[in-house]
Amino acid sequence: MIRLAVIGAGLIGREHCQLIRDHDGVELAAIADPSPEADALAREYGCPLFRDYAAMLDSAAPDGAIVALPTTLHAEAGHACLDRGIPSLIEKPVADTLSAALNLTEASEAANVPILIGHHRRHSPDMREARRIVAEGALGDIVAVNGLWMADKPDAYFDTDWRRQPGGGPILINLIHDIDCLRFIVGEIAEVRAFASSTARGFEVEDTVSIALRFENGVLGSFLLSDAAASPFTWETTSGQALYFPHRAGDCYVIAGRTGTLAIPSMRLWRRDAPDHHWQHPLVEKQTPLDGSRTYPNQLEHFLDIIRGRANPVVSARDGTHSLATALAVQIAAREDRTVAVQDLLTAAA
Repeated sequence: MIRLAVIGAGLIGREHCQLIRDHDGVELAAIADPSPEADALAREYGCPLFRDYAAMLDSAAPDGAIVALPTTLHAEAGHACLDRGIPSLIEKPVADTLSAALNLTEASEAANVPILIGHHRRHSPDMREARRIVAEGALGDIVAVNGLWMADKPDAYFDTDWRRQPGGGPILINLIHDIDCLRFIVGEIAEVRAFASSTARGFEVEDTVSIALRFENGVLGSFLLSDAAASPFTWETTSGQALYFPHRAGDCYVIAGRTGTLAIPSMRLWRRDAPDHHWQHPLVEKQTPLDGSRTYPNQLEHFLDIIRGRANPVVSARDGTHSLATALAVQIAAREDRTVAVQDLLTAAA
């Protein structure tokens, strides 16, 4: 029985508590959260509640900790876990700044205490299968990538002040997941250009962004992002893997290669059925089956394997830092109307 603690009793923290309760091999050792609402949660799950997470880590001495705090507190809580030799799962993004993310990464590597970043989509069967298909060369050399994340967040979503301010828009909240997926499947993103608009709501923060990507391996990509568009074209909706969204079959990514194209998450793959066929001949469509597993339980199982010493994080702190740097590059590119190299941001923050 592995004992896990949850730091933060908000929406995602409560989901982690439920996932722990549903797993036969895990015990919820304690919850840390200063809010009055956390009392009822601790009673529901029958575990101790601490107002201070450092005191909780010392008293409960869990085998692992899940950090589900606001982004500005991620690095501080991560260091508290590292100081006690406790592996942690930190929700995305890894930190609120690149310098904080790099500092946490270096501390984790120096202490040899693992950190898993909560880019949960990497644990989804569609992402894992897409990565395998590309790596095995089923599409030939990849030449282009296209992606969509378009949804209509309700007005009440923006009653929280920080969601109307820079950093609270869809780039850091939503796009960062898509960036992480594209990095996972295609490779590192070298440069970005972007145009951003806030005309839909008039807030200081962006609501719609058009993005151009250049990957280190030469692949080019485009991405359209909006949280003000009534649309089913998000991974959450099309994959059927998200916790809070209805499922509507469809696609949100297209990976195109010299010999084939893959649509994700439907996992439809189009190829030529003979080497002498050309663009006027029909493509052969193949449906790639998935294993039927669920993203969030897969992530928890992976975290348990990390704690047991059986696996290295599929999204380490360093890996999560690269996704954060790419998302920040999109922000800068839109704000300053220029091409931004991701490595330049990482070098400047080091």
